[in-house]
Amino acid sequence: MQPIGPLMHEHRLIERMIGIIQKHADAIQKGAKPDYKLIADAVEFFRVYADQCHHGKEEALLFKELSNKGISKDLSAMMNQLIQEHKQGRRMVGALHEANLAFLDSGGDVGEVIQLLNDLASFYPEHIAREDKHFFFPVMEYFSREEMDRMLDDFNKFDQEMIHNLFREKVRRWEESA
Repeated sequence: MQPIGPLMHEHRLIERMIGIIQKHADAIQKGAKPDYKLIADAVEFFRVYADQCHHGKEEALLFKELSNKGISKDLSAMMNQLIQEHKQGRRMVGALHEANLAFLDSGGDVGEVIQLLNDLASFYPEHIAREDKHFFFPVMEYFSREEMDRMLDDFNKFDQEMIHNLFREKVRRWEESA
């Protein structure tokens, strides 16, 4: 199996979450009240799963390995674009978090919540398509079978460490607040 298999599998779950937030944005536009908990869960999903887990593997493992491979200028430019898109996604999710809190605290601007949900719902499919169709397969040509197998192992270790670090940090914060 190529290392892109797990990354593409993660894309499918992100796409499912995109469908959920798009449906919620549409419902709010038709008069439904924003569901604070759903939006908070979506923020957590994008921060933990899409960014820390998925983008984390891309940036810390795949992109790092590629930076030592002498990839083509086009692929290097695309990799840099993907990194910038990851940063853009982080900013959008942070803004959604803030808008959700503002709405909960004071009945803030529902239009901002809708806009941010729609922005995320349009941003991620384009980003995913760029990776799936134009980046992942071409860059695999730069890796040997052994390197791909090692990267798959590294992806698994990354996931295990990430989940332990996430909950270790949560427990630390709970202890501090107790």
